[in-house]
Amino acid sequence: MLKLALFDLDHTLIPIDSDYAWGEFTTRIGWTDPAEFSRRNDEFYARYQAGTLDVREYVRFATDAVRRHGPDAAAQAQARFMHEVITPALRPQARALIEAHRQAGDELLIVTATNEFVTRPIAQAFGVRELIAIELARGPGGWITGEIAGTPSFREGKVTRVADWLRARGHGWDDVHITFYSDSRNDLPLLEKAHQPVATNPDDTLRAIATERGWRVLDLFKEAS
Repeated sequence: MLKLALFDLDHTLIPIDSDYAWGEFTTRIGWTDPAEFSRRNDEFYARYQAGTLDVREYVRFATDAVRRHGPDAAAQAQARFMHEVITPALRPQARALIEAHRQAGDELLIVTATNEFVTRPIAQAFGVRELIAIELARGPGGWITGEIAGTPSFREGKVTRVADWLRARGHGWDDVHITFYSDSRNDLPLLEKAHQPVATNPDDTLRAIATERGWRVLDLFKEAS
């Protein structure tokens, strides 16, 4: 039986929200209006935490500055973001967790609701080749349009995308044993599909649910600090 170790990213493997941090970074480098962007970014983040986010609306907002500045400037900003913001957030506790599953022979996947532009370099930094993230639609010139391609890997969409990933490799749910680490109530659909759900640095709602159902609760950055 194929063993899969699935990891949410934001507040699970890293102690920040990479999507939110990218938005703050674009303001810092002068790509967005500080007051207006901060107001809307905070509003979307609050909706995410409350479980009411319209993910398509958010992706249009979150990718607006990247779309306007084009691929060359975006690539340079992405590299700077990784160096200044993400690399300091890559904690040894998270690396050790991933490595333990790697040594156990598990297939590793990061499954995140953050878009592929922000998260693919982060997955690579963790040494995880397989990434399920929100895929960005591209126009005739090959640049992103602000729309989502296919099913967004958000809430129930994560279950769909993992099922698609399995199907593409000739597997179904009955062929695998899944451990899934997540911090968020938004990931309940996939946590409930996992054989070993692990509420990792969980929000208050997920912590209460995990406690009630007897799921493992992992305060990753506290336990290994």
